[in-house]
Formats: sequence, structure tokens, C-alpha cells
Amino acid sequence: MAKPSDELIELCRAATEAHQEATSVPYSKEAWAPWMEAAETFQAAVTAEAEATGENRFKLEQAAKRAVLHPEPDGE
Repeated sequence: MAKPSDELIELCRAATEAHQEATSVPYSKEAWAPWMEAAETFQAAVTAEAEATGENRFKLEQAAKRAVLHPEPDGE
């Protein structure tokens, strides 16, 4: 199983939070810009980390998203 770095998980978390903020208001280019920028930064980081570690890019991205969206309970 792919193991994303803490930095990659934080970038994914930032993109997820920006998505929630953007979709909580009516659409406008300005309102969605932070989400688009955060998502682009996350995707670039996934690509760079996959290339640097030799991990499968798709599996690395999914592992980061799983860590953010479905975290393991503490102590397990």
C-alpha cells in the first residue's frame, strides 16, 4: 500500500477544506479560485512524490485522500 508523506496529506487536507468552502457559497470564479489552486498544488505534489519515491501515482493519491477523508481511529 502506498504511504503518502505528511506534507502530501496536509496538501490534500487543504484542497478538501478549500472545496468545502467553495461549494458552500454560490458559484463564482473568485470563490472557487482557492479550491482550484489548492487542488492543482496537491496534484503536482502527488506527481512529484510518486516520481521521487517510485510509488504508483494513482495509489499514492488515493492513499492521501483516504487518510484525509477516512482517517484511522487513534490507537489502532
